[in-house]
Parts: sequence; C-alpha cells; structure tokens
Amino acid sequence: MVFESNSEKNTFDLGFQIGEKARPGDVYTLVGDLGVGKTVFTKGLAKGLGIEEPVSSPTFTIVQIYEEGRMPLYHFDVYRIGDVEEMDEIGYEDCIYGEGVSLIEWADLIEEILPEHYVEIKIEKDPGRGFDFRRITVEEKGRDQ
Repeated sequence: MVFESNSEKNTFDLGFQIGEKARPGDVYTLVGDLGVGKTVFTKGLAKGLGIEEPVSSPTFTIVQIYEEGRMPLYHFDVYRIGDVEEMDEIGYEDCIYGEGVSLIEWADLIEEILPEHYVEIKIEKDPGRGFDFRRITVEEKGRDQ
C-alpha cells in the first residue's frame, strides 16, 4: 500500500493507525534517508500503542524500550551497527520474538537476521511534490515472497 503524506501530522497519523492495529510479535522495518520523518512516524506508532512518554531515536543506544503502552515497543536504530553480531549482545532476539512490537530503523543493514516475516515501511521524499511531501510504502515482506 502506498500513502501520500503532506505534513508531519499525516505521517504521525499513519504511524498511529498502524500502532493501534499492531499485535504482539509484529516487526516493522523503517527505511528512509535522514530527515524523511522516521522519528515522526515512530512517535505516531508509539502513541497508537498507548505510549505517552517522549519518544526519540535511539541512535547512540541502538535500542530504546518503551513499556508503558498496551504492549512493549522495542525501537531499534541500527545505523551505527558495525557487525550484525552486535545485535546478539543487546538481546535482539528476545525483543523481536517477544510479546511486544519491534520497529527497526536502517534494517537493510541487518537484513540477514530479520525474522521470516515483517512489514517494511519506506518513507521517501519527492522534491517535485513539495518540501513536506512524503511517499510512504507499507509492504509485507518475507523470505518466501
């Protein structure tokens, strides 16, 4: 599915809608260049899970865990991962195969350890459509597809 966003609010609202429908064990990957709205989307998803605390990108901690919603949110930013083995050290599998929702930014860097099925959310700018325009593609992925 492809969505068009013309504002931060549109991007937040899409994240919120996905968060409201999320189930334990869901894994979402978030793909997009710096500054496209990945954190805005994540804030919406967290709100959809009932998380009220401030959400920020876990750039220097790799994973930020939010537990106050209807289920935990494990927010990964793997941009600075040097080797996929580092993911084992932070308990990656306990999160993605646990009872919460995992959201992984820059997941293309750890593609070989992604679960068999996940949902990829790709956010892209199109300068020809305006400064705030974003094309957001939501696609189910899996090794058997």
